[in-house]
Amino acid sequence: MSTIPFSVLDLAPVPEGATPADALRNTADLARHAERLGFNRYWLAEHHNMPGIASAATAVVVGHVAGATSSIRVGSGGIMLPNHAPLIVAEQFGTLASLYPGRIDLGLGRAPGTDQRTARALRRDLAGSEARFAEDVLELQSYFQPAPPDQPVRAVPGAGLDMPIWLLGSSTYGAELAAELGLPFAFASHFAPDLLSRALQLYRTRFQPSAQRARPYAMLGVNIFAAETDALAAHLFTSLQQAFINLRRGRPGKLPAPHAMEELWSPLEKAQVEHALMHSIVGSPETVHAGLAAFIAEYRPDELMITAQIHDHAARVRSFEIVAAARDASAVQLRP
Repeated sequence: MSTIPFSVLDLAPVPEGATPADALRNTADLARHAERLGFNRYWLAEHHNMPGIASAATAVVVGHVAGATSSIRVGSGGIMLPNHAPLIVAEQFGTLASLYPGRIDLGLGRAPGTDQRTARALRRDLAGSEARFAEDVLELQSYFQPAPPDQPVRAVPGAGLDMPIWLLGSSTYGAELAAELGLPFAFASHFAPDLLSRALQLYRTRFQPSAQRARPYAMLGVNIFAAETDALAAHLFTSLQQAFINLRRGRPGKLPAPHAMEELWSPLEKAQVEHALMHSIVGSPETVHAGLAAFIAEYRPDELMITAQIHDHAARVRSFEIVAAARDASAVQLRP
């Protein structure tokens, strides 16, 4: 029996009225708080052409956070591999691992993290790039192996480094590939709940031991918006609800300030957003404690990845403080 580690997923949100520079300063500040509060790792997500997300150059922001902290693991949640040549990713994360040894994670996703036009601007040979994902993962892994003298292409830095690689997913594909390759798996249940149970079942039953992991290890995403009262937490949560509506309407923007929702969404939009965000815990410390207990009991994650797109930075920091207190005071533990 062991307590489940809690970690942080950050998109470096750019609130209305702020700039990307403000967002990146807030990210470093939240990372320092997360380290002090005992969170296990701090991951940044790659998105492009999104006015409300400042973590597009994900490897750069990983370095920014690692340099602002001293012990917490820092990584990508994730690098969208179809956007990049595997050698470039190996060199970037080999450099990060050389600068911050023992602290860097490399999480890999299959989606482009943007619209198709922007994806073409990122990597112009898009044809089949997602289909090549498994091949790209294997190629990337090979660059971290010790390079024999006659190897014609190598990652410098990168070759011979211990680089923990994770696969991310919101469907069963990532779960099956992670199981086949013996890699840890992170599921995006915080916005894609439909295939969570099936993906976990496939990953756990089909897992093949590897040099990186002898047993399956699943980390699950959950939105937690915590405040002193349920009402205040629900008010903060409306920023994320608005962001989802704006994205679905094809008008992504900066993270909106909280606002009453009934006048902003249609019944259909409300149903769609509430379904997508069903794995969200929103409320007071007591509500958060109960929600965590229920989620962990149902899905038995090996680790939780907490995310919170909160407009006000101080309120966001406070939310993670409440989450950490719930974790520390809780008897919620992994089942054998």
